[in-house]
Amino acid sequence: MTYLYPQASLAVFCKAPIPGQVKTRLIPDMTQQQAADVHMLLTNRLLSWLDKAQLCPITLWCSPDTSHPFFQACAAKYCMSLEEQKGTDLGDKMQYTIARHLKSSSQALLIGCDSPSVRQCDVSNMIERLQSNDDVVLAPAEDGGYVMIGCREDYPILFSDMEWGIDNVSDKTRLRAIESGIRLSSLRIHWDVDNYSDWQRFCALE
Repeated sequence: MTYLYPQASLAVFCKAPIPGQVKTRLIPDMTQQQAADVHMLLTNRLLSWLDKAQLCPITLWCSPDTSHPFFQACAAKYCMSLEEQKGTDLGDKMQYTIARHLKSSSQALLIGCDSPSVRQCDVSNMIERLQSNDDVVLAPAEDGGYVMIGCREDYPILFSDMEWGIDNVSDKTRLRAIESGIRLSSLRIHWDVDNYSDWQRFCALE
């Protein structure tokens, strides 16, 4: 396959769609199975347009492992490889994944599977910034976190001992970058589907 940015690579983080273990904040407005279905829908939506865009090679990083039938179906349907997430917490897993990608890519991007606001132009913009002057690029989220990060070097300081799931992760990441002399820039603000009102917002756009 010919990619627009062959020197870059993209990691997609995804949990196995086990009812009761994914999108739990959609419950009880939805059943456990419905919440799992939402998770699969959002993942397929992202992988579908990424596959068609052919921007760069894609790897689906799976939790707890790659054996779930949903992951196997994704690998069969889309042009991507599967890898198992490794690490003791989210920061460890992200840092490990980015370091792995940077062994064979000049720019490594990592994205979650539940942000419907991310578009092809956002991924392209991130890669192009990393190709120019930026060491790290964030796609911040409305809730204070971020939905995508790109790096051109391995920066463990941005991921270690970070309290994830709070409303200032993006700000703390920027501060760590400034203190470490890392050139960081941010894309436009995005949102993801966490709770039922987010789901209604998503449905209104479709």
